Amino acid sequence: MADYLLDTNILILALRSDPKALDFLDALDRKKERACTSIATRTEILAGMRPHEEERTMELLDSLENLPVDEAIADLAGGLIYQYARQGIQFSFPDALIAATALHHDLTLATTNPRHFPMPDLRLHPLGE
Repeated sequence: MADYLLDTNILILALRSDPKALDFLDALDRKKERACTSIATRTEILAGMRPHEEERTMELLDSLENLPVDEAIADLAGGLIYQYARQGIQFSFPDALIAATALHHDLTLATTNPRHFPMPDLRLHPLGE
């Protein structure tokens, strides 16, 4: 059994009724696998939500385990941004929090953007490739 952290783009696709995303979420549910999201993802989703999407969006977000950002995750995210900046790689604040959350909780990150997450220690599940 695998445990997953869902990236923002997976949830956006699910809210847009994309078959790949919906099939993936259904498979996680059928297999009783842990489906989590970072509070950073929840914030990104709510920031882009349209008023008529509120009920469906909240239903999806509330169906997942929402993992908070604590000091350990914040420290790890800051370290990732620092480390990759020294290599000339721009690593966004939300992506750093999401990656740090997956690493801290030993979760596989499901994403459509694996290039955004260059860490060798991070397990990725690329959706749509």
